[in-house]
Parts: sequence; C-alpha cells; structure tokens
Amino acid sequence: MTANPCFERWLAERLEGLAPGIRSEAERWTRILRDGGPRSLPRRVGTVWLYFNRVRPALLEWSNPYDHLREVTRVDVLTYTKALHGHKRRDQLVALRSLFTWARRNGLIFRNPTSRIKVGQYEYAVLQPLVPAQVRRSVAAATTPATRLILALAAVQAARVARIANLMLDDLDIGNRRLTIAGRARPLDALTLKLVLDWLEYRRRRWSNTANLHLLINNQTATKTSRAGNHWISAAMRGQDATLERLRVDRQLEEALTHGPDPLHLAEVFGLDEKTAMRYADSARALLEQAAEQHLRRNLLDRDAP
Repeated sequence: MTANPCFERWLAERLEGLAPGIRSEAERWTRILRDGGPRSLPRRVGTVWLYFNRVRPALLEWSNPYDHLREVTRVDVLTYTKALHGHKRRDQLVALRSLFTWARRNGLIFRNPTSRIKVGQYEYAVLQPLVPAQVRRSVAAATTPATRLILALAAVQAARVARIANLMLDDLDIGNRRLTIAGRARPLDALTLKLVLDWLEYRRRRWSNTANLHLLINNQTATKTSRAGNHWISAAMRGQDATLERLRVDRQLEEALTHGPDPLHLAEVFGLDEKTAMRYADSARALLEQAAEQHLRRNLLDRDAP
C-alpha cells in the first residue's frame, strides 16, 4: 500500500515508550490491520487508530516488566482489565483479543492470554436527541450548495458519510422524487429536493465539462471519476455538536419517537439491521416513558398545589 505520511507519523508517535520487542510486534499487527493480509481484509484507517489506541495503555504497562508479547500471561490481562468497567473494558478487551489472536496465528506467542476471558455484553446508553440550538448551529455552518445538501442527506435521509460520498447522478430520480441510497429507493422531501436542484445547477455552472458521475464533486474530483473523500464530505460539520453522524442518528431516533418504538418500521425505513433497529426502539421507548413520568409528576404537583 502507498505510504501515508500522516499515518506513519501517527504510528511512530504511538509506538513511543513501548519495549522494543512489543513495539515491533504491535507495529506489524497495526500494519496488517491497515493493509490486510492473506487471511484478513484491510480495515479503515479510523478503525486501525481505534484498535491501536485501545491496546496502547496495556502495552505501555506491560513494557515495564516484559519485552515481548509472549511474556504476557492470562493473569496479566485479568489484572489489567480488572480496573476497567463498562464499554471501556469491552473495547480494550476486543482490541487486545485481536492483537493476541494475530500473534498466536503468526507464531509470535505460544498461548493466547485473552482466551476464555468474557468480554461481556455491551450496555448501550439511551440515545439522546439533539437540542434545537445544536441543529441551528450546524445549519448556519452549511454555507455552500454542497454543504447544505450534505447536511440534508444526513439530517433528513439519515445517510452515512460514506454513502453520501458514493451517491451517483443516476441515483437521483427527479421526476418521481426518489433518491436511491445504498440500493434502497427513498422519497425525496421538498427541502432535500430543493437543495438537490440548487446543487445540480451550481455543479453544472461550476464544472460544466466534468465526466465525474458522482453526485457530489469538488475541485479535486471534478477532473477525475473518483468520489470525494469522507473528510471533505464531513468537513463543514466538524467541530459542531451536531456532526453529520449525530444528525443521522438524531433523524432515526426522531422516527422512532414519532412513529413509535417499532424496530420493524425502522428497519424498513432506513435499512437497519435487527440489532441497530432494536437499539433505536429501546432508546425511544425509554425517552417516551421518561416523558410520560415527568408529565404525570407535573400533573400530580399541580393537583396538590394550594
């Protein structure tokens, strides 16, 4: 894979402080995560960062008494994770299991010290809706035809950043007011339709001779046929409380609150898998119950007031 200076700088910084043998083994694992191997597919750079950042605290701790991963025992893992709780324990155990499974498969260790250590069920917090002020600030930050359309695709159509970037002109059916996202046709609401038309007009005037068939293009991709990068798609909302991802989540939560916490309905509307749809439904149910309790409490207080 072509060297990425940003990735190389990050990796060199994160490897600092590790014992030489552990450093070498962790570096090989990290590069396999990014590039893939004979028995593994390459991961996204963001996923690689997450995995390494999660194992690094343990590797730093073990770098004091040890020089190689093969010296780490099951007791070491249990002792380290004993102080962790909830999602932090789960996330670090999952990443450590990935590291030691790779090391065992490649003959770097004799026994996997994470084997048979239960990760535990992930306890999701109740999803919370965005407040209007957060949304207004993101709307104010969308100042170009492209960013306004991108915001609508996330906030109204609940489209992920990568799916927004992958949209093609053929995915639009203006006449029938339909938009196909990840193979699923969805109705185009009036607002999104207007923003689509505004963008198409701007696109036609700005890059009239482009051969790029992606819906969203920029100065770099207008002369190519590749899609715009995720970084460009999400740039305008970066630093906002209501990022594109939070706007997408908020849209799906709003659907669950408005139409009832029905996971089948959510799966049908947004193409969610069963587990994700149930998470949104559970959060909506908890929020609705909380609102009902607060309403009842206010009524009781009003009734008892002199």
